Amino acid sequence: MRICVVGSGYVGLVTGACLADFGMDVVCVDQDESKIARLQAGDIPIYEPGLKTLVAKNEETGRLRFTTELAPALESAVAVFIAVGTPPREDGSSDLRYVRDVAQAIGGQISGYKAIVTKSTVPVGTGRMIEEIVGSGRCRSFSVVSNPEFLREGSAIEDFMRPDRLVIGSRDQRATDIMLEIYSPLRARGVPIVVTDVETAEMIKYASNSFLATRISFINEVAELCERTGADVQVVAHGMGLDRRIGPLFLRPGPGFGGSCFPKDTRAMASMARDAGARVQIVEATLEVNRRVQERMLGKIESALGDPRGRTVAMLGLSFKPDTDDIRESPALFVLDRLLSRGATVRAYDPAAMDNARRFRPDAIYCGDPYEAAEGADLLAILTEWNQFRALEFDRLRTLLREPSIVDLRNLYEPERVAAAGFRYASLGRADGAPDSQRRPASAIPAGAAFGSEAG
Repeated sequence: MRICVVGSGYVGLVTGACLADFGMDVVCVDQDESKIARLQAGDIPIYEPGLKTLVAKNEETGRLRFTTELAPALESAVAVFIAVGTPPREDGSSDLRYVRDVAQAIGGQISGYKAIVTKSTVPVGTGRMIEEIVGSGRCRSFSVVSNPEFLREGSAIEDFMRPDRLVIGSRDQRATDIMLEIYSPLRARGVPIVVTDVETAEMIKYASNSFLATRISFINEVAELCERTGADVQVVAHGMGLDRRIGPLFLRPGPGFGGSCFPKDTRAMASMARDAGARVQIVEATLEVNRRVQERMLGKIESALGDPRGRTVAMLGLSFKPDTDDIRESPALFVLDRLLSRGATVRAYDPAAMDNARRFRPDAIYCGDPYEAAEGADLLAILTEWNQFRALEFDRLRTLLREPSIVDLRNLYEPERVAAAGFRYASLGRADGAPDSQRRPASAIPAGAAFGSEAG
């Protein structure tokens, strides 16, 4: 089956490459000539593990091609996937200008039946908008389908090839049958498929991401409460997650959620509710908590560092999560910006995101590895949970840092282990660690700071 994917950004490129690997004949279209030139030359413009290999493999077989010409790609395609950006407006609503542009272009150029599939994350009602725009063109033979993506940056290929579920929103059986044929490899693997109407499919995506963001904000508030009461958030989250009604995922405290999805989608859902004359107060609270959590992370660093002016901080991690170079709304970028603005020197290292961060704050010092970043710093802060940051050589760090102080905003280490290596150590939702020479006497430890054997 021949497929046209309009938009060769993150979602479009992953979608095109994976559909080609399913055996489809895929043409990816983008109006950005420089991007298409790079893709045709084998240069992948985004960082995603395994994507370069997958693209090269399917280009070699002839199943995946890139072009700036929409009309020829549309002509022979049975399905047209819309995978363009839907950036947020200032009020949090989704800017659908690129979706409208693509719909107008499709409506003006198709001549035979097409299944027009929205892969972009779009608010409820966008499917009907596309139907109206395309229907005003010369062709009346088409169907609009909602097929939201659930791709996590850093594991997008695995998520596409082995998803938890596949959601198809359609108004007619012909379009549904086309989608089921496209995804026949997933059907053969027994992937659950939700077939519903377009509006419900559009809502599933927003409800899913808003719920996951809410879990993150919830456990971050629990972490703050644990710090104030002497409980251990790691054990609390584990105890919660063993309840099958709750489960363990998205219960890890951190510096807040970021990236291209959760902040944008939660704001869009709140905006969508307002437009519908309703409020999603839990989602609104989730956003406010996330903002406050990022401020609290800065406070934890400044509490360990003192006045940032004239001090040096080694920052490990700039991307919003590991295995991506995406810095969009990254909590690490918030901390970086605030520290620099308050007069600190920041020596930063990230395995993938430094080029992007350099465009955001060129005045930081970008280093070649964690140890170069630590050289001469007054404090080391861990902002992103890259695996290589889980195996730092503490003896080496102690000789490089001006002061043996670590603030771990991802809870990568046990406080006792770091303290035994001679560091002052602060993390989230747990007691701080300190070398034996700096420990408070037992009488100074607040009641409830140590675990007893009773189960409450």
